[in-house]
Amino acid sequence: MNVHDWLANLPFADVESACKVVEISFNNGSRKDFFRNTTLQHFEKGENVTVEGVSGFDVGEISMTGEMVRLQMKKRGVNEFDADMKKILRRASDRDIEVRDVNKAREPEAVIRSRAIAKQLKLNMKISQVEMQADGRKATFFYIADDRVDFRELIKVYASEFKVKVEMRQIGARQEAAKVGGVGSCGRELCCSTWLTDFKSVNTTAARYQNLSINQTKLSGQCGRLKCCLNYELDTYLDALQQFPENADTLQVGRGNAILIKKDIFKNLMWYVLPDSTKQYPVAIDRVKKIRSLNMQGIVPDELEVVEVTSTKVKEVEPEFVDVVGQISLQSLDKNDRKKKHSAQHHNKTRNERQPPPQGQGGNNPQQRSVGTKPQQQGKPQQPQQQNRPPQQPRPQQQGQGQRPAPQQQQGGNAQQRPPQGQGQQPQKENPQQRPPQHNRQHHQKRPNRPPQQPPQEGGEKK
Repeated sequence: MNVHDWLANLPFADVESACKVVEISFNNGSRKDFFRNTTLQHFEKGENVTVEGVSGFDVGEISMTGEMVRLQMKKRGVNEFDADMKKILRRASDRDIEVRDVNKAREPEAVIRSRAIAKQLKLNMKISQVEMQADGRKATFFYIADDRVDFRELIKVYASEFKVKVEMRQIGARQEAAKVGGVGSCGRELCCSTWLTDFKSVNTTAARYQNLSINQTKLSGQCGRLKCCLNYELDTYLDALQQFPENADTLQVGRGNAILIKKDIFKNLMWYVLPDSTKQYPVAIDRVKKIRSLNMQGIVPDELEVVEVTSTKVKEVEPEFVDVVGQISLQSLDKNDRKKKHSAQHHNKTRNERQPPPQGQGGNNPQQRSVGTKPQQQGKPQQPQQQNRPPQQPRPQQQGQGQRPAPQQQQGGNAQQRPPQGQGQQPQKENPQQRPPQHNRQHHQKRPNRPPQQPPQEGGEKK
């Protein structure tokens, strides 16, 4: 409940005639009161001041100063020169603010405890809020009740429980919503908790004049009563409805009786419906008055003369759906991948060229064999390589490639590499401990019979 002081910057010739009363708000603006400034200090809006309280002091915030206070006092019927008006003591100190914060922290617990006590006493009332004074000597209990409540016993229990002076104040549902606060269906903060102070009665006739559907859930606010905003535009609708003809709810035409559905005060049209269709027909006010006068004379016109309604609102062009799948080019990403791969291959190639192969293993490098580069290193005969090897290595390779021993022949089952039956049966009958020398003897016996230029070594390496 904040009010803008639009007279704050206006100069005044007579300083003595300036208003000495200021408006101070308490409990985050939920309660406001007027106090006289008897000190020589000048206070600005938003300052915290210490004022007189009930057998103590209270701390509030200045919400209005200057000539606007006189207008508010005149609106509420408060006398500026009232001798009983409380005074401002001083500007609030750190100690005063600290004591106020400590006592304000007791309010939530006091609300819960006070509701439990009222329920124990079986009183038909609801404690809405508890407001503690800054010094903690007084507490105001705001309650809601439909009927009269005898709370004399309740005050005694509250005084002994909270050790304060108790004041009971009854409020309505709208005042409770103003103290609690909230957001309305319009998306803004509640009017009663921001600027609205005078609550006028609202009934359903205000909704009927504005052609609103009588829906209790939509027309009710946070307090459970009808919304206060139904009265904001009611005067405009009442002024506009004076131009519409009265007793025009039913008109007689050739197709039957036309029944009035609604009135459009913005376009000055009256909408009717005929009995043989569900379509609504807009008719101008002048035509309705003319049909009404004809019906009073006993004349029934043939048509209503419907007005063609055209919308002046510019139609918004909706953007068409565009499928951008596959239209985004990824060439930049492909180029980066190609550059990375090319640089990696070039790096590996230069590293292989810089590092020479070790001696004695140049012919055994599988990369050089597959690629085929440097034919001088790959085209070297393999006989010098065999000369560097130990003299006993080629023999077991030839023996394993050409003829396998008897145990391997039984396991593999290769019929082409088996020796003759006479030579193959002889090691089976003898002692298995004597097989290796017999095998070597057979090898030495068969070796002269082989062709001298047969290249078993090269075939074994390739295999």
